[in-house]
Amino acid sequence: MSALLFEGRDWSFETLQNIYDAVEIVAKHELGLDTFPNQIEVITAEQMLDAYSSTGMPQLYRHWSFGKRFAQFEGVYRAGLQGLAYEIVINADPCISYVMEENSATMQALVIAHAAFGHNHFFKNNYQFRQWTDPSGILDYLSYAKNYIASCEERYGEAEVERLLDAAHALAPQGVDRYPRKRPMSLLDEEKRDRARREESERLYDDLWRTVPKSGEAAKKAIDHQRALLRLPQENILYFLEKTAPKLASWQREVLRIVRLIAQYFYPQQQTKVMNEGCATYCHYRIMSSLHEGGRISDGSFLEFLTSHTNAIRQATAHDPSYGGVNPYALGFDMMNDIARIVLEPTEEDRQWFPEIAGAGDEMAVLKDVWANYRDDSFIAQFLSPHLIRKWRLFHIVDEADAPKLRVQSIHNERGYHDLRRSLASDYEVGRNTPDIQIVDVDLAGTRRLVLHHRVFAGKILDVVDAALVLRHLTALWGYEVVLEEVDATTNEVLKAHVASPEP
Repeated sequence: MSALLFEGRDWSFETLQNIYDAVEIVAKHELGLDTFPNQIEVITAEQMLDAYSSTGMPQLYRHWSFGKRFAQFEGVYRAGLQGLAYEIVINADPCISYVMEENSATMQALVIAHAAFGHNHFFKNNYQFRQWTDPSGILDYLSYAKNYIASCEERYGEAEVERLLDAAHALAPQGVDRYPRKRPMSLLDEEKRDRARREESERLYDDLWRTVPKSGEAAKKAIDHQRALLRLPQENILYFLEKTAPKLASWQREVLRIVRLIAQYFYPQQQTKVMNEGCATYCHYRIMSSLHEGGRISDGSFLEFLTSHTNAIRQATAHDPSYGGVNPYALGFDMMNDIARIVLEPTEEDRQWFPEIAGAGDEMAVLKDVWANYRDDSFIAQFLSPHLIRKWRLFHIVDEADAPKLRVQSIHNERGYHDLRRSLASDYEVGRNTPDIQIVDVDLAGTRRLVLHHRVFAGKILDVVDAALVLRHLTALWGYEVVLEEVDATTNEVLKAHVASPEP
């Protein structure tokens, strides 16, 4: 029996180091996790609130919305209505894990297992993060972004920069590419690109707006050529504005680019919430259980851990006041455990549904392959088992606006299992919660009116108020009239049009 890593709640930095070393041994040698080097930062509750408000990224530029979120989080926290996360982890190389100094020694062990090894392994190995992010360059880029925006505030005024950031933040969900090539964001490259910005901007402006002939065949050919250069339709609205908006100054284009790249950096996390939390939760459970079995943490500490773990993976029922949909920790953890069960102790049903992994015998090899090669929608579509569907008591109810009654679409039978899995997976598809809005046309030779289409699925058009607010920001950046048309995705029929003109 090995010596305890700690006794009671108190810890010192020496204790923290011993905990880290013990967790690392289990993570590396028993689970075979592959991680970035770790950097553990101990912070106060107020610093954790500050990290909440600025999306967890260090060195982020200033904006009033961060302060507003800080005040909101602080109010509910001080009133005792909400606790704080035990950790925040950043996809960087080295991987940065923030832990609160108020945590007990047990919770510090849990945080290190969960964030510094579970999330860290997922960040390093999942194909979404490998394709979309550059962990070794993000901290340098954030430093560049913070300094650049601060210099803009000094030069052009805080109010002017704030208005630009307001508009950019409003359009940030439509400022990502779905299929980009990875572009490393190093500080050196950004400084070089910044020096060339004005020359590039002026050239692009000339090509697009000043060389359009007034009329005739030459005008048509020139416009067709320039439309091709614009690569319409274009789903990344911030990118389009950054490159082609007629009235934006060089520094404004650069600020749009900063917001766009930071939004792009977080895009993989939106697609892997269930998998990422499931991976981290499964890893911390295995690590903490191993430490307990090896005599490194006491029964009391393990009970404290189990209390926190159970609260994290609790799935409220639909009638529970706390219900807020599917808990990604609960679904992710249960699916990881279920995959391990199928690999080690499959039933005949499992062998029929999962012939490639049933009885394979090495659950960590299978799980690491899954963590590397799937995102939430494909993960659920491939690995949600009939066993887990029954355990969760899932069924599919269709609620149609024009139908007098609800309809039970899928139950627990062969066809129902397939339908349930497909239906739940569709809730996690990339464009499910973000409207599909694309720039489709621009009047280059005349009014410079910009036309966008929102592809409408199942009759779900945009909220009028939200559409008006977004259009207001869009017209402020574009500088001319903007038309947003609601287009049925099946028939291409225009259902509704929103029109906005810039304020005088």
